[in-house]
Amino acid sequence: MTATLEQRLTELEVRIAFIEHTVQALDAAVAAQDRALEQFRRESERLREELGQVKVALADDVRHEPAPPHY
Repeated sequence: MTATLEQRLTELEVRIAFIEHTVQALDAAVAAQDRALEQFRRESERLREELGQVKVALADDVRHEPAPPHY
């Protein structure tokens, strides 16, 4: 091989290594984002259920309160 071909091949190998590293880093970032998103979904669902329970509890309390004296 000539020096020019060897240089080109080396440059391509370096670029491929960089691209592989970048893909691995992006894959890790996407996986971390997916985990965080799933955690937010679970927390949102928990809060939604808790809010529903609070609404029911507040609605029950209002129905069982006696009317104000001026009625």
